[in-house]
Parts: sequence; C-alpha cells; structure tokens
Amino acid sequence: MPETNQQKPDYRLIFILLSGAFISFLSNTFLNVALPAIKNDFGVSTSAVQWVSTAYMLVSGIIIPTTAYLMQKFSARALFLAAMFLFLIGTTVSGFSPMFGVLIVGRMIQASGSAMLMPLLMNIMISSFPPKQRGTAMGLFSLVMFFAPAIGPTLSGIIVQNFSWHVLFFMMIPFLILVLAVGFWKLPEIKQTKEAHIDLISIILSTIGFGGVLFGLSSSGEKGLADSTVLIPLLVGIASITLYVMRQMKLEHPMLDFRVYKYPMYTIASIIIGAANMALFAGMILIPIFMQDIQGLDPLDTGLLMLPGALIMGFMSPVSGKLFDIYGPKIMAVLGLTIAVVTTFFLSRLTIDTPFTYLLTVYMVRSLGMTLVNTPVMTNGMNALPAHLTPHGSSLNSMLNQVSGSIGIALLITVMQTYTNIQVSQMDNPTEAMINDATLGGINLAFLVGTGFLGVALISSLFLKQVASDDVIGQSIDKARPIDDNVKRLDPEEK
Repeated sequence: MPETNQQKPDYRLIFILLSGAFISFLSNTFLNVALPAIKNDFGVSTSAVQWVSTAYMLVSGIIIPTTAYLMQKFSARALFLAAMFLFLIGTTVSGFSPMFGVLIVGRMIQASGSAMLMPLLMNIMISSFPPKQRGTAMGLFSLVMFFAPAIGPTLSGIIVQNFSWHVLFFMMIPFLILVLAVGFWKLPEIKQTKEAHIDLISIILSTIGFGGVLFGLSSSGEKGLADSTVLIPLLVGIASITLYVMRQMKLEHPMLDFRVYKYPMYTIASIIIGAANMALFAGMILIPIFMQDIQGLDPLDTGLLMLPGALIMGFMSPVSGKLFDIYGPKIMAVLGLTIAVVTTFFLSRLTIDTPFTYLLTVYMVRSLGMTLVNTPVMTNGMNALPAHLTPHGSSLNSMLNQVSGSIGIALLITVMQTYTNIQVSQMDNPTEAMINDATLGGINLAFLVGTGFLGVALISSLFLKQVASDDVIGQSIDKARPIDDNVKRLDPEEK
C-alpha cells in the first residue's frame, strides 16, 4: 500500500486515477443498450449475448483477488499504467472485432485492466483521508463507480441510434491514450514498504471457482440447471471457491485476507452491497431488453430513459458521502433500500403498454434510493478495518461488486429465459406477439426475484452500526474490532 499522508492527500494522484477509472467503469454498462443490435448483428441468442457483459465482470472477479498482492508489490503508478494499457488493447480489439468470439476476447482483455483500478482507487482514497472525511472521499469514489456505469446506456443509446456499435469502442481510444500519457508523465512514483507474496494455487482455485460458477449460471438460461454442462461447472466452481477461502485462512501471507469478515460491520456491508448489486446491474440489462425487444423502441429512447437516473446517481453520490459523515449509515441505508424495494417491485408489473413516463419516474426514484445506500454502507464497512487490512478489504469489496453483478445478471437473465422457454414450449404455433408476451412475463419474474435480493439487503441494513470514526476509536474499539492474536491492532501512528 502506498504511504500517503492523510492530512495532505495527493490530489494529483487521485484525479488521474479517477479519470482512468471513470472511462473503465463506463465500459461496464456501455454495451447494455447495444446488446439487441449486437445480438442481431452476430445472430446469437439473448443468453449468449449477455456474455458481452458477463465475461467482462467474470474476468474482473478473477483478477481482483490478486490486487491486494499487486498493491503491496508495485507502486500505484506502475499498476495504473499497466491497467490502462491493457484496457486500451482490449478496447481496440473489441472495436475491430469481426465476429462475436473476438468481441468477447476484447472485453476480457479490457476487464483484466479495469479490474486493477477499482481496488487501487479505493485503497488510495481510504489511505489518504482521516476517518471523519472518508464519507466525502468515498462519495467521490462512488461518483465514478456508479455514475459512469449509469450514464453509459445514455451515451451508447445516442451512438447506436446513429452509428454502428463499433463506434462505442473507437470513441474511447483517444481518451485512453490521453489518460495513459498524462499518467506516464505526471503520476508520482511512490516506493513500497510492504512485503508481498503470491500463491499460484490460490490464483488457480479462484479462477476455476468464480469462472465455473458464472459460466454455469450464464449457460443455465438455454440449457437448464439439470444439464451436465451447467451443473458440473457450478459444482466444481463452488468446491474451488470453498477450497480457495480455506487456503487463504491457513496461509501466513494470504492473497486475500478473509479475516476482514471477523469485523461485523464489514460483513454486513458486504451482504448489503452484494445483494443490492445483483438487482441493480441486472436491471440495467433487463430494461433495455424490455424497451427494445418488447416495446420496439429505439436505443436512443432507452438511453434517454436512463439519463435522469444517471444524473441523480452522479449528483447524489458525493452528497450521500457528506450525509454519511453527519448521520451515519443506518438511516440512509434503510431509507434507500426501502425505496429500491418498492420501485423494483413496480418494475415487476410491466405490460406491453407501460408508458414511458412511468418507466422514467420509477427508474429515477430507484436510482435515488440506490445512491443513499452504496456510499454510506461501503464507507462504514471499510472504516471498521485496521490499516493493515485495508488493501484486502478494498480488493474484496471490488471483487464483490464484480462477482455479485455478474451473478445477478446471469441469474436474472436465466430466470427470464427459462420462464420464456417454458411458456413458448407450451404454445401451438407461437406467433411473435405470443413470444413477446412470454418474454415480458420472464422479465417481470426476474424483477420480482430482484426485489427479493433487495429485501435481503434491507433486512441486513437494520443491523448497521457506525464504527471506526475518530469519536469512537478509543472508547468502543473492542466492540468495533475483534480481539484476535493474529490480527494486528490499529495503531494511531499508522494513520
């Protein structure tokens, strides 16, 4: 972890990291609106085309477990430049892709670079600011992490309406070159003081584990859970993840230190963020499918629908960070998740004639609810950790965001596709209108399952307590942090 001075944060470093991260996070959802066009262009199914998003998040989930090691082994400058270079290569490959498989490979290369940026940026933000200012600092982080993916569909809707989806990649290339050049010339070289270790067995286990689970879930929409090509990867993946976690607990220098989950507020934060992301990211794909495939609207209409929600997420992320510094996490999380549960339930009642204004209003209010949740909960969870566990906490947070989003997309698309297939199989000579009705039923069922995920997050938020700010350290540290001979206490001089 870079040695940063909390009283004088290196704003030059933070600004350049934010710029690069904004572009990479934008690509998380940049293609969501373009998925119907990509599906038609390459002649693939709905379940197959979701791999444009799922493969990206899958590789991120595989790479992120190594980032705690990378942050201790290499400087922030070296990691940033490597990440941006990989992202540039992946973007170029994707832009020139002549076939669907090449597009997937390009997205995977993109993800290998992007995966390093989120934990790196979170670690810098946590290390650079004292606890009382971390809400505001993490608000800036959330601005990038949630505003960029939220505004992606709007930008891509405008572009896909008038140009080929390939332009989505071409337009990023000059910005990536600019950020890479500025980073090369301006980023400071910060020496490392931490001893780092890499464990190849852990990397293999995490790759097989997360890859197997996500591949199995993503394939289940077309083949069903009972199919051997779905069931075997799922079981192997689950077993590998279990072995991976067990190995980390035994290693003297784990790739990811799961002892962070001995801190109750960090654990609760992970449950809330994971469950909420499963509904949030899946909704960003289900809505474009509904508007374009069911209602026959243009990509531009889809982008315009999502624009107000994106602006709300962008405006409210820093504000919610400041509100966290004042009110703490519980009130904001309960309010935000209540809003998210109600609005997501409303989205499970869609009809072919659902008005655009209804969708717009519900999506805006839903976005408002989500922005009240992410920054406060994430900041409170990170505040509960001692300094030496911060790199592991930020890496696990980043992995959780990517993996939960991937699982949410794969699972809810599977719910939609399975319901649709069952309904169509029971029809005699199904017409296009009948197939659309079945697909609509699948979309509604998927949003209903998403409502259940958010319900789990809402119940978990009732147990939130504010921890690890300057006013509680010293008088309640024993309550906020467990007594464990293997876990080093946070020394005030380490701040």
